[in-house]
Amino acid sequence: MMKHALWEGPAAGAAGVLAMTLGEKVEQRLTGRPDSHVPARTMQRLTGMRERAGRQPAPVNLAMHIGQGILLGVLRSVMAHAGLRGPWSSAKFAVVRLTNDQILENATGVGSPPPTWPRQELVVDLLHKTVYAFTTGVVADALAARSGPGPGQRHAALRPGRHADVGPIPREHAHTR
Repeated sequence: MMKHALWEGPAAGAAGVLAMTLGEKVEQRLTGRPDSHVPARTMQRLTGMRERAGRQPAPVNLAMHIGQGILLGVLRSVMAHAGLRGPWSSAKFAVVRLTNDQILENATGVGSPPPTWPRQELVVDLLHKTVYAFTTGVVADALAARSGPGPGQRHAALRPGRHADVGPIPREHAHTR
């Protein structure tokens, strides 16, 4: 499971970042919203890079923007291989993606908690991160499906629903070794 997730996850995350970035560029053209430099500022703080005032270097901004998406794709791939697939799992992953940003941005002092944001900015960020999460999920789920159902899916197939009298699937049928 993990071996597959380590190469499938970055591919899924890259697809999610691509979809999110294209959506952002279309939205920015329509709304006139400027580029955010928060990713670059966060990366500068996390890595100890020299900080700059004003507009940030595009390569640093892109490295953080793309890097986070690719790395988090591994987690979504692990979810898919465990059997957590489909829209419900992608919705849960959207929360993870948003939480990752907020932890890094707030811990470095670059960002502020979302409840303090103007509502329009919050809606735009939620929309773009949701596009990322669902696109990443579709790709991760499709790649994981090639390996068959995950352990969670095999367990659920024993008896649909959650039942106290249905034990775990046999160890040899789970991916944990």
